Amino acid sequence: MPTRQRVRIAQVLFERCEHLSADQLLAAVNNGSSRTSKATVYNTLNLFARKRLVREVLVDPDRVFYDPNTRPHHHFYNVDTGEITDIPAEHIAFTELPALPQGMVRDGVDVVVRIRSGGTNAAASE
Repeated sequence: MPTRQRVRIAQVLFERCEHLSADQLLAAVNNGSSRTSKATVYNTLNLFARKRLVREVLVDPDRVFYDPNTRPHHHFYNVDTGEITDIPAEHIAFTELPALPQGMVRDGVDVVVRIRSGGTNAAASE
């Protein structure tokens, strides 16, 4: 039987259909009168990811977002704003992927395209 907290986490995550970090989800869940712990949010997100109900989107070593869209697709990550948007899978094509190590099977391919505003300073740093 799912706990009230897990049900609330699922409601917020799946109703919004947004890419949320654990901290963003915690703030949204605790916006009402009930309180959910950070550990409960992290444990629930880890469970959802293991059960493939959400996808983990790693944008850098310190930032993970949870995506309720589990269909194949990729992402833009705006490093200026922290916003993540979907890229349809058919908009990225690979001509070849590397050979897999012996005994391994491909579980998926995730592409994160990091973007930033195109101001004059951004062009100078490239």
